[in-house]
Amino acid sequence: MDRWSEARALLSFMVGAPFAWQTDRMSTIRGARERARSEVTAAIKDEARKQLAEEGAAKLSLRAVARELGMVSSALYRYFPSRDDLLTALIVDAFDAIGAVAEEAAEKRAATVPPTERWVAAACAVREWALAHPHEYALIHGSPVPGYVAPMDTVGPASRVGLVLIDIVRAAARADDLTLPPLADELRADAERMAADFAEDVPPEAVAALVAAWAQLFGMISFELFGQFNRVVEAREPLFRQVAGELARSVGLRGVGTA
Repeated sequence: MDRWSEARALLSFMVGAPFAWQTDRMSTIRGARERARSEVTAAIKDEARKQLAEEGAAKLSLRAVARELGMVSSALYRYFPSRDDLLTALIVDAFDAIGAVAEEAAEKRAATVPPTERWVAAACAVREWALAHPHEYALIHGSPVPGYVAPMDTVGPASRVGLVLIDIVRAAARADDLTLPPLADELRADAERMAADFAEDVPPEAVAALVAAWAQLFGMISFELFGQFNRVVEAREPLFRQVAGELARSVGLRGVGTA
């Protein structure tokens, strides 16, 4: 290498080395800021969940959350500009959490058990999550929060449990392992629309039954969680498992109803 080439190489190193160091430093700073923001966001949501348990969603207050965390309100607003933004984050988290347990329960049994058992396993996982997180369940399946209108951001997470049930029925239909339930003529057009909208490859007969079963599963959970079964039903888990199995068969699934 001649002297000019050596000089150019040295100059390139001298110019490039500080730039590389600066880039690494900026990446480190950015990563630290992102971690700090994530930690503060998690702390805000944790405190908000405590308020849900103590006061209910209607009384959720950004100022109260900030006070409990030792933050000024203006600092908290940089994370959640309004109460509704915080509510939406909590709602999305709850839908994602309950959806995740349903997906895990169904997927764990996908290759080893009949579809009815997958259905019951997913339903029982949803019930167990609800009993362990009653205030978060109430936020997504209880009374509407006055003045709050859920944005489109909640639609995808809210669909996760339903999509698990649809996937179980779809797999059975593709395997020709589905007994189609009856469908009233007055419902056929609506059932065909629903099948086209969110349940492709599922027969309309099964889609109509799916919607009814989905509503009844959450109705059973809500009755238990909100006290309607008090002094009426004692063996609540066995009752839920039996009802979940019956609902699985109502949509056309075959197999025993245990998990």
